[in-house]
Amino acid sequence: MFRFLSSLFVAACGFAALPAARRPGAAVIARVVGSPDIANELPVDLRHLPEPPILQPAAAVQWLDWPETLRRLRGLELGAELPSQAGLQDPAHDRIVAAALAAIGDPASQKQYFPRRPNLLPELIRAINDEHVSVRRLVPIVAQDPALVGNLLRVANSSYYRVTQQPIETIERAMVILGSDGLRSVMAAALMQPIFQVPGAGGASRFPEIVWEHAVRSAHAAIPHAALVERANAFAAELLTLIYGLAEIVLFRAVLEHCAPAPGRQGVDPLVVAAILDSRAAAFAWHIGAEWRLSEEMLAAIEEQMVASEPATALGRSLGFGRRAGALAVLHGNTLIDEASLRISLPPSGLSPAHLESMLKRLLRPHEDPRAAAAGPASAAKRRPMFEAPGLAQRSLRRGAA
Repeated sequence: MFRFLSSLFVAACGFAALPAARRPGAAVIARVVGSPDIANELPVDLRHLPEPPILQPAAAVQWLDWPETLRRLRGLELGAELPSQAGLQDPAHDRIVAAALAAIGDPASQKQYFPRRPNLLPELIRAINDEHVSVRRLVPIVAQDPALVGNLLRVANSSYYRVTQQPIETIERAMVILGSDGLRSVMAAALMQPIFQVPGAGGASRFPEIVWEHAVRSAHAAIPHAALVERANAFAAELLTLIYGLAEIVLFRAVLEHCAPAPGRQGVDPLVVAAILDSRAAAFAWHIGAEWRLSEEMLAAIEEQMVASEPATALGRSLGFGRRAGALAVLHGNTLIDEASLRISLPPSGLSPAHLESMLKRLLRPHEDPRAAAAGPASAAKRRPMFEAPGLAQRSLRRGAA
């Protein structure tokens, strides 16, 4: 009898504990099957709490070497996803590229695409870099080119530069207002105007825009590298980056005109275009430089970009560093890499930490279309000059008319 009563007692305790044991299990089951009664299974004070946030995985920092950086840049320029270099080991592809190169010919045969060298370029370069040349002495040099004068006055009268209600009507006043950096910006716009538009680009309609953005950002990196690390002519390094950009646009135009479209495509295969740009852009840049009668030092710097070894000249090293840093900045500006990836992928520069940060600040600014410099006040309003002084060894023309 005692044993029977003990069994009944144990059973009663088990049934009494069953609701408490059942509720957590029921809640788990309800979560799995999505029962609407799940809220009723929670204590009253927990029923109205918000759902915990979904944590996103942290973005992986990527280190990009120069071939990978260039591959991504070419893909952005051409509006296509390009395979890695390992994916290009195809004899058929090599034959197509060789046939395209043969159709284009050497750079000397494509001089009709070369932009006209501004007649004042050598004299203006020497004058801007001569600390003893005043604004008054620069005026007659600039006055020889009516197009340059027109652009100069338009930019000086834009809302960014103009600080009074009175219009700027003289070359001398415009040059004082703009300073050396604004003058360089106008010069750069004059250089690129004739060839910026590339008709028939098809899926690569952004090609000139991206190439020029690369040239501009490369200049922002090459200037401090030349001035502070190499103790070289910073304006020469700047001009070389622009000429390299011009050469790529010239070569692209030649490819579109001389090379047959790929089967099933409206234009030339992007893989073929990328291969031609990588192998021949430096040669075209050299020929443009020779046509413009640049110095032997500047031509040597371009020539050093044609080989895989490190450049031996100061300008060659600054040009190479500028192009690599500029390419990374373009990828960052187009949200293809983050800033951390850009920083770890920068080649060694030799800049101090403070100067490196100053360069990066300038390099990562939003890109400003250089066409605005020549499009009149409405387009140039509230825009900064494309090549602001990096705060290094560059002087200002605001000395007044000495």
